[in-house]
Amino acid sequence: MTNPVAGEAVVHPTAIVDAGARIGAGTRVWHWVHVCGGASIGSRCSLGQNVFVGNDVRIGDNVRIQNNVSVYDGVTLEDDVFCGPSAVFTNVYNPRSAVSRKDEYRPTLVRRGATLGANSTIVCGVTVGEYAFIAAGATVLKDVRPYALMVGVPARQVGWMSRHGERLALPLTGNGEASCPATGQRYVMKDGEIECPPQ
Repeated sequence: MTNPVAGEAVVHPTAIVDAGARIGAGTRVWHWVHVCGGASIGSRCSLGQNVFVGNDVRIGDNVRIQNNVSVYDGVTLEDDVFCGPSAVFTNVYNPRSAVSRKDEYRPTLVRRGATLGANSTIVCGVTVGEYAFIAAGATVLKDVRPYALMVGVPARQVGWMSRHGERLALPLTGNGEASCPATGQRYVMKDGEIECPPQ
């Protein structure tokens, strides 16, 4: 890694950062990464080996993108998102090599604090709710509720996760209360929606 001035981004010599790209203070860009010129990346992020970031991409602060992830045009990752190794994004729903569909990109939004497990696939046009947890290998075809734990192909909800990444003892629907096993933070479910009241 190059030796940056304090507070600046750290970019490995093998990485390509096109002119115009915005990269926040304290972000680390590792081996063989390519960041296109229109991309916006926040502070304190980490882009692992062989990551690609397209032009029309917005990445918030403290985002972790592990090795071999391509973040294509139309994808927005809010603060504190985690993308596991080889997680997959798309931006065309029905691609054909012989048919140009660049004007048909469908936006994908991954909300604050969500986790995308290794080798998970997020099909374009969906929103992954805040602090949702997509299991390794899952394929997301539709919007995901905040705090939802999603597994399988296609992904289905099997539970709820805390902000700390621990499973919550709550039913999938209805009402209830639970605490994070790690932090004790309280979560309240009303009509199948999770709230995290201030402590």
